[in-house]
Amino acid sequence: MREAVSAEENKKNTATATLHALIASEWQYQLEHCPTYASVLGDRRWNDRWDDRSLTAIEADHQHDLQVLARLQELDRQQLPAEDQLTYDLFRRDYELWVEEHRLQWHLLPTNHMGGIPEGIKQPPGLQTAYQLADTLRFSTTKDYEEWIVRLDGFGTYVDQIIALMREGMRERLMYPRVVLQRIPPQLEKQLVDDPTKSGFYSPFTRYPSSIPPAEQQRLSAAGHAAIARGVLPALTRFHQFLTTEYLPAAPEQVGAWQLPEGQALYGFLARKYTTTNLSPEQIHELGLAEVQRIHAEMEAVKQKAGFQGSLHEFFQFLRSDPRFYCKSGEELLMRYRALSRQIDPRLVKLFKTLPRQPYGVEPTPEAMAPDATTGFYYPAASDGSRPGTYLVNLYRPETRPTWEMVPLTLHEAMPGHHLQTSLAAEQEHLPDFRRYGYHVAYGEGWALYCETLGDELGLYDNPYDKFGQLAYDMWRAVRLVVDTGMHAQRWSRQQAIDYFLENSPRQSLDVINEVDRYIVWPGQALAYKVGQLKIRELRTRAEHELGARFDVREFHDVVLLDGSLPLDILEQRVEAWVARTRPAFKEG
Repeated sequence: MREAVSAEENKKNTATATLHALIASEWQYQLEHCPTYASVLGDRRWNDRWDDRSLTAIEADHQHDLQVLARLQELDRQQLPAEDQLTYDLFRRDYELWVEEHRLQWHLLPTNHMGGIPEGIKQPPGLQTAYQLADTLRFSTTKDYEEWIVRLDGFGTYVDQIIALMREGMRERLMYPRVVLQRIPPQLEKQLVDDPTKSGFYSPFTRYPSSIPPAEQQRLSAAGHAAIARGVLPALTRFHQFLTTEYLPAAPEQVGAWQLPEGQALYGFLARKYTTTNLSPEQIHELGLAEVQRIHAEMEAVKQKAGFQGSLHEFFQFLRSDPRFYCKSGEELLMRYRALSRQIDPRLVKLFKTLPRQPYGVEPTPEAMAPDATTGFYYPAASDGSRPGTYLVNLYRPETRPTWEMVPLTLHEAMPGHHLQTSLAAEQEHLPDFRRYGYHVAYGEGWALYCETLGDELGLYDNPYDKFGQLAYDMWRAVRLVVDTGMHAQRWSRQQAIDYFLENSPRQSLDVINEVDRYIVWPGQALAYKVGQLKIRELRTRAEHELGARFDVREFHDVVLLDGSLPLDILEQRVEAWVARTRPAFKEG
């Protein structure tokens, strides 16, 4: 009998060891094949490389993903302990999504006006914003500068690979619409400088630690100058010429994924990927319409509380135009954001048992990207502690940035939203790295949108205008469900989407246009916010109802946060298990 038990235990131990070894080796593989993301995380082993975006490398990566799935198939999941079964499921889900996405050839649309530095595995930087990578890296040794110079020398190859992907996309009729692509040439033109020292890629050479001798600084600066002149600027010029003479003229006039090859299947996949549910675009559209109606009723109540006598649309116009809601300068706006963050942080112990150790800063969105960027966003901290989390706030045209949106935006992007969630996940060292740094959009954005509603409990919505700002942000995400599915599944025009947005939200026209253009190039991503928020709120309401006086919001938040980013169905299972564990104690007490 002991021998039989021992054999069974050996099987379990072998299965567990095999899974852990595969996950560890695959994390290293992914970092090596996504070197810009590794750099952002603070892993400097491949700081001299860009991601290989050649068609050959992408196909090889796809074959590798298939091999990993085959190895997982051979592993007996039932032999794993419960926690490792969860890890197995999450790991397998990633690879299955990558394989399906490859089949739909989404990689043939490698750049758009949003740009951005890498925020995850298989998310290379946008070409026109690649220079921002320099601002996220640590430059403390001569080697750091030398590797950046090698990276600069390799930039031309990276650009040519992106152009090759886009040419293949032209052949396959996989292209973004012209109305959004025409935003890219002006972004590039700002970077086509005559003097390499004015390039964003040169920024590391404008700041040196005192440990690097002046003569060495001069050598490195000269080499960086030469690499930008020799490789970077000609590559950006090539890309600009390709865009304006070949790509843009071939781009479609209409918007929406429906017009792409397998467009219906592609959008259905992206909706599933981003929401981590099986909701169809039609179901999501109806959910959006219902949420818009619900939030309208709440807005009417707050409008009355504010003592405004006109219609809701007149109240929107009042909020958009009254000078009392706007700062006179970008600097004043930045100071107010920083003061608000300092106000929020000490209140969090009321709702949170576990807070992250990692600090964060509030900084302005880089000027070059601000005109095309959203109101605010968050860059996670580096895993090696070399860079704190950063909450970036858009100071471009402060007369379009109302103060009533500051509280929900800060709760969403900084604390207790993205900074708290991503930093806490990264600090869970018992989890495998892909879970500590992985990101399911419906979970992460759903959490951040849920956090906007916590302002009531934190005492931050103490006037009707700030409360209306929270409802305006909630409406913004409800409208997303309608216009994203409207454009990509129901053939809405871009103008229809803009008009619906302006009709139902007090957001400024500039913001609305930027938002709609974002949905055009990122089909399905915007669906994740509201779907995730509604699920987290539903789970909390259910737990409050079932546990009654036993419910502890601080414990609930630990359950939601301390397993890292999860698909919504798995999050629901974890919360239900916690409720089941807690309920008997309540009944006995």
